[in-house]
Parts: sequence; C-alpha cells; structure tokens
Amino acid sequence: MPTPSNPSPYETPELYDLVLEHFRDDLAFWLAEAKAGSGPVLEIACGTGRVLLHLLANGVDADGLDSCPAMLERLRTKAAARGLTPKLSEADMRDFTLPRRYRRVFLALNGFAHCEEIDDQLRCLRCCREHLEPGGALVIHMSYPSQKYWLGADDVRVLEMEVPREGGGTVEMWDTRTKHRVTQRQHSLTEIEEIDDAGTVVRKHAVEVDQRWFYRFELELLLRTAGFSRWEIQGDFEHGPLERDEQQMIAYGWRD
Repeated sequence: MPTPSNPSPYETPELYDLVLEHFRDDLAFWLAEAKAGSGPVLEIACGTGRVLLHLLANGVDADGLDSCPAMLERLRTKAAARGLTPKLSEADMRDFTLPRRYRRVFLALNGFAHCEEIDDQLRCLRCCREHLEPGGALVIHMSYPSQKYWLGADDVRVLEMEVPREGGGTVEMWDTRTKHRVTQRQHSLTEIEEIDDAGTVVRKHAVEVDQRWFYRFELELLLRTAGFSRWEIQGDFEHGPLERDEQQMIAYGWRD
C-alpha cells in the first residue's frame, strides 16, 4: 500500500462533514435498531456524530466512543448547537473500558474496516461484547467487497459523492483507490472539491486512509471466535438476506 502524504480524514473533521454529514440513507435503520434494543446504545467510531446526534435528537439514550480528539470536539460543538449533551469517550475501539453496559453497540458505515489485522478485529469485537448487557447485540455495517470492486482499475479517479455546498454550488468527493486482493486492503486518496455556482473549483482538499474488507463467513468466524453466542448476517438495511455481492452487509452478534 502507498505511504500516505496527506492527513487522515479523521484529523480534518470539517472536511469529513462537508460530504458525509449529508449521507442519511442509514439513519432510519440505526434509530429503529436503537429502539428495538429497548435500552442504552453505544456507538463505536462515532466520529462527528452523524448517527449519534440523530439518535439523541430522537430521545435515544446513546453514548459515543472515538479515538480521534478532533472528531469528538467537533461533535461536541455540533451537539451544543442543538441543545444536546452526549456522553463521549476518547478511546481505541480495540481497547476500551466503560462503566456502562448497553443493549446495543453500533459500528456504522465501515468503521470496523479500520481494524486491519485479525488480532485488532478480535480485540475490538471482544471489547464490544464485554460492554453488552445479556441479550444485547452488536450491530455492524460494512460494504461488501464485490467482484466488480476488485476487478475495477486501480489509480483511477472516481466521483463517489456530490452534495450541495453551503452558500451555493456543490461539493464533490473523488476517490483514487489502490487495492490489494490478497490482503483485502484498500488505500484511498480522497479529494474533496468545493465548486461554486459558476463551476469553478474554489477549494480543494486531499486526505488519505487505509481500510481492510472482509467477507460474510470470515465475519461469522470472527464473531464466533470473539465469544458471541449467536450471530446473523443480513443484506442492506431492510433485514433481507445477503444474496448479492453489491449489497451492504449488516451483521448482528448477540451476547446471551
């Protein structure tokens, strides 16, 4: 994988929010899952609060955990503007100890992909399990690494997302990926361009990040090894079966 020469997106939370705070496709799912748990929720890798603030605004008793102080600081600022006071912890998802136990622990939008080694994955899953109440569940959302994804050309600049820009114009997010099929890793150079109404790029930002993808049965084995009593893998956010590799992967692991 290439050596990064740009900051991580998690060191630049204002850039992160330029694009990703507009992603709302999964918010109804997480709110429904929180309510189904009938108890407190912990969101791991909560970032700037895209999911967490939605839960809190809808009356869910939810806490957040993230390892990046800049992300948490921006979350606090956004929460204060909405009259919310989340309980936040700065900690590594692979090694944390909190005083509460939860009915649901959430890992949203590929957050688990930042655990790149098997030991890291198991440490994270075991920490999550230890913080569940009996009968509680860990819920993970991961993009499924499809055949089309792996066969796509490397080092090609692809438009991933386009959203409205405050004050007019648009914000575009371009991703240039380098993939390694054997290690199941991806390196992304992400360029965020702010474009005015005349179509001129007025600002451009670059960030880099590494992630590791995994497959259904690999995840089932990880959940089993981490001590979950039962698990289920679903496709997309409508609780259907995972049948096609272009679907999103939703995993549940229960502590009975």
